[in-house]
Amino acid sequence: MTAGAVIVHIDLATGQMSAVNKLRLCGPLTLSLILFALTFSIGCARKSQTYPKVSPPRTNKSDVLTGRVVRIADGDTITLLDSTNAQHRIRLQGIDAPESHQDFGAQSKKSLSDMIFDKDVNAICDKTDQYGRQVCKIVFDDKDINLEQVKAGMAWHYKDYEREQSPTDREIYAHAEDEARRARRGLWSDVNPVEPGEFRREEKRERQAR
Repeated sequence: MTAGAVIVHIDLATGQMSAVNKLRLCGPLTLSLILFALTFSIGCARKSQTYPKVSPPRTNKSDVLTGRVVRIADGDTITLLDSTNAQHRIRLQGIDAPESHQDFGAQSKKSLSDMIFDKDVNAICDKTDQYGRQVCKIVFDDKDINLEQVKAGMAWHYKDYEREQSPTDREIYAHAEDEARRARRGLWSDVNPVEPGEFRREEKRERQAR
């Protein structure tokens, strides 16, 4: 039994096929080849299709607390009392102040106290740290108090955590530290100021060596 042979034209982009009769050859074999070619081409066309990627929704959201500053622990840690009388221990975001028993520790604490102790402030908080403190930017009288500490030479720009800041804040804080350093304000008047992080690590090494 014979049938007309078919030349098959396949559009790989759409999976469509057109056929043209040519010579008369084996019927069943030709038909099987046509069906195989059609199935294969449609499968390839479907696999080659691309779909737009959908970006996941942003989930990071800042919490804003309002309350009175009732305690200054050091140059970058405070306690805020809100309207429900709940206390919030807050670590100032983006800065690292000298430890209380480190050079300029007392001055840094006083600087922060002079600006916001017993004042009503807004705290814009992005996370809670490993010690249970909320990490926040403190705003009082339309001023970024964290930044004011850096400008006064009472804290370092905390570059270990700068990625948690907005790109704008990151740039502003870095510039403020550079300016305070050039002007030798606050802790930068010291010939060789020690970063609080290094100070803490050295203390830990000394404790372990005992």
